[in-house]
Amino acid sequence: MNLGTTFVQDTFAEAFAMAYARILVTAYDQHWLDAAVREATGYSSSVIACDAETGLERSFGEQETPDGRLGASLLMFGFTDEALEKSVSKRVGQCIMTCPTTAVFDGLDSAERRIALGKHLRFFGDGYQKSKRVEDRRFWRIPVMDGEFLVQDTIGISSGVGGGNIILQTTDQAAGLAAARRAVEAIAGIDGAITPFPGGVARSGSKVGSRYKGLVASTSDPFCPTLRGRVESELHPDAHCAYEIVVDGVSPAAVSQAMTAAMRAAAGPDVLMIAAGNYGGKLGKFHFHLRELLSGTS
Repeated sequence: MNLGTTFVQDTFAEAFAMAYARILVTAYDQHWLDAAVREATGYSSSVIACDAETGLERSFGEQETPDGRLGASLLMFGFTDEALEKSVSKRVGQCIMTCPTTAVFDGLDSAERRIALGKHLRFFGDGYQKSKRVEDRRFWRIPVMDGEFLVQDTIGISSGVGGGNIILQTTDQAAGLAAARRAVEAIAGIDGAITPFPGGVARSGSKVGSRYKGLVASTSDPFCPTLRGRVESELHPDAHCAYEIVVDGVSPAAVSQAMTAAMRAAAGPDVLMIAAGNYGGKLGKFHFHLRELLSGTS
């Protein structure tokens, strides 16, 4: 199968079940909102070493948020509810509560499961924090140096999907960068999906295990152009660059939509092949077959 001049390999991306939370952050203006988003989504590319995989889902206008200010929804993914609760509390406490003017609301009010958020952070108020109930939702007002930090007591979590992916193989680095940016920009317009790596792109794709004891993952050598002749390469013969776009989503449908949009946007004359990373179907619950996604049969 081809997308124009780009060959689409007959393969699949293997992804995993993860828990996710959606928080809605608001702030005084775009500058402080952007600052909070950057901090809260930092160091979160992969749970191989990070405490969570996070990213900006979408932005909100003043008419769409509970407090009438500019806002943004962030998705945060973890392998267990317990790990996610710890990660979200730390990220909100260290990266958002510290940012001037911010407030945090739950983005999954109707979720079946809930984890504590303000319930943990309230202790920073050192006894001066105040509880506030709005309809059936409880908030904490924590005194800070520019007024109060408003944060919801608990937030909902649901089951999502982590690790959907495509691997772009291009003639050179410039073509790869351009294609990767097209792919990430296409995903940015889809609700329920994020690309957690830097700029949405991973150049250091990984495989399970290593020749070094204790290392759970190591470089995906079949896709490294400098290792041709030393390993069994999976690169197109004319490819000198490969970039992986990893997608986390709130559902298999969201990941499917994001991967499909990314492939269609990335394809072009210097994009020789689109592949995907998997583990032979033995580890991940979800399998996204590239050709089925493009033909609409998945």
